[in-house]
Amino acid sequence: MSWWGKILGSTFGFMIGGPIGALLGAALGHNFDKGLELQGGTDGFNPGSQERVQTVFFTASFSVMGAVCKADGQVTKDEIEIARQVMGQMQLSAEQRKAAMALFSEGKQENFPLVDVLEQLRREIGQRHNLKRMFLEIQLYAAFADGSVHDKERALLLKACSILRISQHEFAQMESAIGAQFHHQKGASGQSTALSLEDAYALLNVEESDSTAEIKKAYRRLISQHHPDKLVSKGLPEEMMKIATDRTHEIRQAYEKIKKERNF
Repeated sequence: MSWWGKILGSTFGFMIGGPIGALLGAALGHNFDKGLELQGGTDGFNPGSQERVQTVFFTASFSVMGAVCKADGQVTKDEIEIARQVMGQMQLSAEQRKAAMALFSEGKQENFPLVDVLEQLRREIGQRHNLKRMFLEIQLYAAFADGSVHDKERALLLKACSILRISQHEFAQMESAIGAQFHHQKGASGQSTALSLEDAYALLNVEESDSTAEIKKAYRRLISQHHPDKLVSKGLPEEMMKIATDRTHEIRQAYEKIKKERNF
């Protein structure tokens, strides 16, 4: 049974605990954070299990997304639309979509425990670095919804990087790549334009002066980081596979653009 199926099952014999458990419980109307932790067995979410990480990732992604969108003082229609687009990409069921919107709303609250949520996410993810990157990329999609990342949004995301132990340099690369992707796709409008060479370099986190060998290496690294099956095996909810798939498509487009331009 999937992680979501277990949540909606008749037996709630597991406990996520902490602020993430409280958020999920509030979103679904259950006191998961006050339940009994199941030690072993086949029906529970044991610490470090794939299904447990998937549940935590889903809960943190949409609640922190609400906090990111509210960081600059107000949540715009574009930001709400981006949240809905992410849910659309995931092809969420009616119950999942309702829970995701409830989590998004929780994240907009003044008393949202951002630091506690991120620290719990880091503990649950452990050493799955590519999963941390995917989490931050999803937050960057939300931040870019209205065209640019505002200073307060960036400050919040940098705080997230510090807690998740991702360097500012790596974050800057992600911001540049996601920004180029939004420039290509025209953000929430969904009207794609021709991918420019400048955006292609940004999407691969390379410079025009880099050698062909460096560009190939960067491409292979990004494809590996965003491989949907690998991410799911590390705890990405299956429903988010489409996001990773779309990201790899953009990376391949960028690589083919540069490859054609430089004739290698």
